[in-house]
Amino acid sequence: MTNTIRPILDKALAGERISPKEAYILLSSPDWNPIVAAGHQRRLQLHDPATVSYTAYRVINYTNYCDVDCSFCSFKDEIDSDRGYVLSLDEIAAKTEEALALGADHIFIQGGVNPKLPLSYYTDALRLVSGKYNVHVRGFSPVELLRLARKENMPLPKLLAILKDAGLGSVPGAGAEILTDRMRQILSPKKLSGEDWCHVMGECHKLGLPGSSNIVFGSVETEEDVVEHLTLIRDQQDRTGGFLSFIPWVFQPQTKKFTVRHVRGWEYLRLVAVSRLFLDNIANIEVSVLGMGKDLGELALFAGANDINSIVIEENVLRSAGLKTLGAAVKFIREAGFTPKRRTLNYEFGKYEPAAA
Repeated sequence: MTNTIRPILDKALAGERISPKEAYILLSSPDWNPIVAAGHQRRLQLHDPATVSYTAYRVINYTNYCDVDCSFCSFKDEIDSDRGYVLSLDEIAAKTEEALALGADHIFIQGGVNPKLPLSYYTDALRLVSGKYNVHVRGFSPVELLRLARKENMPLPKLLAILKDAGLGSVPGAGAEILTDRMRQILSPKKLSGEDWCHVMGECHKLGLPGSSNIVFGSVETEEDVVEHLTLIRDQQDRTGGFLSFIPWVFQPQTKKFTVRHVRGWEYLRLVAVSRLFLDNIANIEVSVLGMGKDLGELALFAGANDINSIVIEENVLRSAGLKTLGAAVKFIREAGFTPKRRTLNYEFGKYEPAAA
């Protein structure tokens, strides 16, 4: 182990905050084994060493019409295309009922940025899912929310209050990818800037709409981009405290116009560990078995992660390598050597004690 990283790891394991410069040193180090070991050790300090948590939800992609034009996305369809779709309330109800029958009790509503949908579409869908079915709804990325507020010519806090009153329970930190100005221009120039993304999430947190945060890497980003992204997340958490978890992902090849590089397994594990050590104000690090697969997902539970972001009953944007049933999630965690502990989408455990089998 180099003398450069040992003092940084010791500092983090002592509960002291490491700096962006120190995070850069860790992310630039090929000496990844001690970094991963430190990430796991810190996880053991903060969480029950014997357990790994999980949840079950369904993603309902309510529309694929979108005018944002992210370079990496193959899900969207052009506005007014005859190939796109908008789900009816009946279709949303059917998907919700299917999810409940499979054991999920949380619904994740997300779609493209469709300027033709009125506010009433969103409030009707929320009242249906949260009211009729008494299901927690996590919904809408920051760009969906800000664009809807602008379309309706109302302040963002007012829109969020309307959506919350209709049944919105939390907001995912979707659409972050890499939040640096350089990468926003490459990934999605029409999407929110990193500053705007953080502002929207902060307004959600202030109104009692917590959520997640993430990073998607594996393109042309640099270590500097990754550290700046992590710093923006940590700074926002210091301000409003609403990020319940952080999830590292990798880009998947979807379009020919976007460069995706091969991310080595140890690179992913190193980032999981650095996320645990650097994001000292975010309690939970999730591994997405959906995106990373079972083998790498299991190793991430020994690199700093304490939760698996599964099961996801439906997902139309990413190719799924995840777990399809509650039983599969429980089996996966047990085979990794942990006791499964089912949670709600907002990391509440009482409803499911003891762990569901």
